[in-house]
Amino acid sequence: MFRTLRKALREELESNDHRIGQGWISGASSLVLSLAAFLLVVGSRFPGLFTSVQLRKLEAMPGFDHVLQGALLIAFLLACTSMVLRQNKLLGLTSAFLIITATFFGSFAFKSAGGGGVHTVLALDWFVLNLAITGALFLPLERLFRRTPMPIFRFEWRSDILYFAISSMMVQPLTYLTTLPASVVLAHGHLSALRAWTVGLPWPVQLAAVMFLTDFFQYWLHRAFHKVPFLWKFHAVHHSAQSMDWLAGSRMHVVEIVCLRSFTIIPMYTLGFANTVIYAYIAIVYVYATYLHANLRFDVEGLKGFIATPRFHHWHHGIEKEAIDVNFSIHFPVLDRIFGTYHMPGKAWPSAYGVGGHPVPEGYLKQLAYPFTPNPAPAETT
Repeated sequence: MFRTLRKALREELESNDHRIGQGWISGASSLVLSLAAFLLVVGSRFPGLFTSVQLRKLEAMPGFDHVLQGALLIAFLLACTSMVLRQNKLLGLTSAFLIITATFFGSFAFKSAGGGGVHTVLALDWFVLNLAITGALFLPLERLFRRTPMPIFRFEWRSDILYFAISSMMVQPLTYLTTLPASVVLAHGHLSALRAWTVGLPWPVQLAAVMFLTDFFQYWLHRAFHKVPFLWKFHAVHHSAQSMDWLAGSRMHVVEIVCLRSFTIIPMYTLGFANTVIYAYIAIVYVYATYLHANLRFDVEGLKGFIATPRFHHWHHGIEKEAIDVNFSIHFPVLDRIFGTYHMPGKAWPSAYGVGGHPVPEGYLKQLAYPFTPNPAPAETT
């Protein structure tokens, strides 16, 4: 029964009937809002298990419960609107169930063990906040300036939202793993003089330097993930996305995430850049990586030789022969120009995306296991 309901809900979300007045927009909005509120309620009742340390003070503020109650009320009104307008009541009913469950669950005062101290948590709050901010920024842009007509809940959306959720909720252990190599270098590298010189540089110079250095490091690691067969198996998971939108960049194997961040974090944390520079860099990189994968048709042609654009990075994901092993840079295409991997043909875009032959299986768990399977189907690098 649960499988039947899940399938019916997925089909309803993937419906193409998004016309105003049909109840889909209000139903989908209610479902997303009620699910977000439910997860935040769970996190607030068990902060030691599901709340990130950075956001715990925010959630302890007196007004936080009122925000949750307001979100649940709005979700309820949207659910009612959907049930009135739409013949299929599943979206509205599912939202109502989540709202009732969250309200009931939130009415009890729970105390979770381990609320303080340093320990691993699943950051439900960071996942909700991350998804809300990124979705609020890019969903309207993709509706207004989309290059390819594509539903919000497009093909493969379930896998990509799961990648997004896992990378968000596992932010604490991933951060520990990825900063460990930099900590070792810092402890044994005798970099005191260099760090003192770096911290004395003007703030804009520090930001430009950290962006270029990390892009240089990432260029060569990215290229290695394409050229070394063992590494390509992990990177092929990222390239297996057959649709490019704001969620597509989330599809990364956890091994690649750890390797990529560990390698690029080394210059960022060891050379003495100011903390505010590092925070600014992280914010820029996060938004920019999403932007490069987004389904956006506008392209700043006058700047394409200086900064990466969606068309530049889409060619990196293109399925055409000429798109194989090109455009490795994340921010500065000059690196591709210098090392002979730049490809921007006229004003053309790739005709399709993915890996030649599409050997990577669908589904998060199968993709997680794919690099470790004996002799998987050869993946043509793109």
